[in-house]
Amino acid sequence: MVAAYERVTLYGLTIVPKRRVHYGPINPKEAREIFIRGALVAGEFDTRAAFLGYNQRLIREVEALEHKARRRDVLVSEEAIYGFYDGVVPEGIVNGAGFERWREEAERANPRLLHMMREYLMQHAASDITEAQFPERIQAAGADLKVSYRFEPGHPMDGVTATVPLHLLNQLEPAQFEWVVPGLIREKVAALFKALPKAYRRHLVPPTQHVTAFLTDHGNRESGTGNRETLTTAILRYAHRAAGEPVPADALEGANIAQHLLMNFRVIDEAGRELATGRDLAELKTQLGQAAQLTFAAAEPGIEKTGIKAWDFGELPATIAFTRGSRKLTGYPALEDEGDSVSIKLFDTQAAADVSMRGGVVRLMALALKEQMRQLEKSLPGITPAAMHLRALMSADDLKHDVLAAITDRAFVGEDPLPRNAKEFENLKQRARTRLPVVRDAASRLIVTIAEEWQRAQARIGAAQKAMPQPVADIRAQVSRLVYKGFMRATPWEHLNDLPRYLKAAQMRLDKYPRYFERDAEHAAKIAAIWKRYEDWAVRLRKAGESDQRVEDFRWRIEELRVSLYAQELKTPYPVSYKRLEKLWAEISRA
Repeated sequence: MVAAYERVTLYGLTIVPKRRVHYGPINPKEAREIFIRGALVAGEFDTRAAFLGYNQRLIREVEALEHKARRRDVLVSEEAIYGFYDGVVPEGIVNGAGFERWREEAERANPRLLHMMREYLMQHAASDITEAQFPERIQAAGADLKVSYRFEPGHPMDGVTATVPLHLLNQLEPAQFEWVVPGLIREKVAALFKALPKAYRRHLVPPTQHVTAFLTDHGNRESGTGNRETLTTAILRYAHRAAGEPVPADALEGANIAQHLLMNFRVIDEAGRELATGRDLAELKTQLGQAAQLTFAAAEPGIEKTGIKAWDFGELPATIAFTRGSRKLTGYPALEDEGDSVSIKLFDTQAAADVSMRGGVVRLMALALKEQMRQLEKSLPGITPAAMHLRALMSADDLKHDVLAAITDRAFVGEDPLPRNAKEFENLKQRARTRLPVVRDAASRLIVTIAEEWQRAQARIGAAQKAMPQPVADIRAQVSRLVYKGFMRATPWEHLNDLPRYLKAAQMRLDKYPRYFERDAEHAAKIAAIWKRYEDWAVRLRKAGESDQRVEDFRWRIEELRVSLYAQELKTPYPVSYKRLEKLWAEISRA
């Protein structure tokens, strides 16, 4: 019923200030309009009839097309919807009871009298808004992720949002989602072309033609599923081809891309509760990655085991397929070091499993070679003088544990493939027993040499601090990245031998600085730019839980570049220069 309030007065004196009355008899025409707009157009009418729910669903579907297309020109206006009901509902209908009596009789003759047509609600056909262009689901990590769309600039959920169950989070690869969905990829490519430096952008004229050419070249990658190449890499490769010269790998870093062109992720738990949202997948993995791993492992099919002290559990498969609910998942079983034993755990990514497996194999090998480990811990030549030199960085016990960790990793595994069964483990044990004394002696000599050279470098830095503050600050930062608590285990074995030479080169740089201070400053600025490029890339990889051996190799080439520029007499194992590093970085970033 359309109600109104009336005030009753007598000779100007208010008798009843506010009384609710039926507005229909007072103003039938206006009451009818109010009823149609409020009850039928706004959908606020409580009725058992099917038409209202049907019409509201149809309106929501058309609104969804607008969210996908990101424009407000598909759904007809509210006036048009009012016009539909106004043309059907007869005069004199001013409340729900009257409407229901009329509807029941009218629908006997025409059951679909009040049902709208989809075409009536659409201002145009919207033929470009298809399931292929704007899918409702995206396949990733072996599962179908639900996708939703929202057209509301400035809102945190503006754009495309993929709903990710927590246990699948670590398995998602960022490259796939850079391509968002096919319906938005053209706009994103155009935005990235526009973000390129002018020197390369001028070769992409007219831009619309080049966007089309790019998408034609990458037509099989527009689906947004299963694509392992990043969109940025593909853009840089295309720009390289168009310009005829390499495009710097960081040419698009910090590009100002509209938020709706970046995939949004909504992470939920098993009950469907939202845990976090964001457009930085690596950051979400950092925030929830451990919880995701625990949730994933909770669904494992009985493979996990603890308290293992010998390889008595048969074959350990590299992968295992299982089902969680209706989803087929792939897990990666691996050993995990528990200190005095190892356990079998199921990981959600190959990278995490590989790291854990190596540590687990080393621990199991140490348990299998107890006598050799006791002898190693008793007699570790050089550890005492090395600990004296490095006492400002770590305690003697910390250093000893670090050296032991480096020795056991190198002797027990080294470059050998990780075992997956008892026979492979036994064969590895025989090789480990033979290698252990040799590796111990090499590590003992190395730690003494590194500690002595580090001590000399520290003394030289301290003496030059006031006279040469600029190079000293740079060298102090460099040395802190070479020798630190835990460096023996963290540094690849093949590069431990290079540390004394790098430390010596840093001292020689200070010796030469008074004569070549201008050249020193020029080289320092260039190396700092190269280092930042490497460091930013390495941080992204770590956040994403990924690794790239080529990037780590590049890190050590930067150290060799320092030697070649500041201490040529120490020589480098291979030719190195700015030009060579730029070429190598271009290859890394395009791969």
